Amino acid sequence: MGLWCTQMSAGGWVAMIIFWVVVVSLVLWAIGRLFPAQAPRDPRVLLDARLASGEITPEDYRSVRDELDGHTPAAAKGVR
Repeated sequence: MGLWCTQMSAGGWVAMIIFWVVVVSLVLWAIGRLFPAQAPRDPRVLLDARLASGEITPEDYRSVRDELDGHTPAAAKGVR
């Protein structure tokens, strides 16, 4: 009947399991390389995008931008 009717030994099962683990690992690795996780965006870029989309007002933009830059607003300079 040929090779199709023979039973697989324990070594054959172990080899088959190792083979499929390697194949699945390579596929997952390739998918990870094709679609990498996105790095966190720069807060300044996010702030600019929120202003451009109209989510925040220009006044809010200026105050948050000053905080990001490390500047204190003019009204709060004398207050501690």
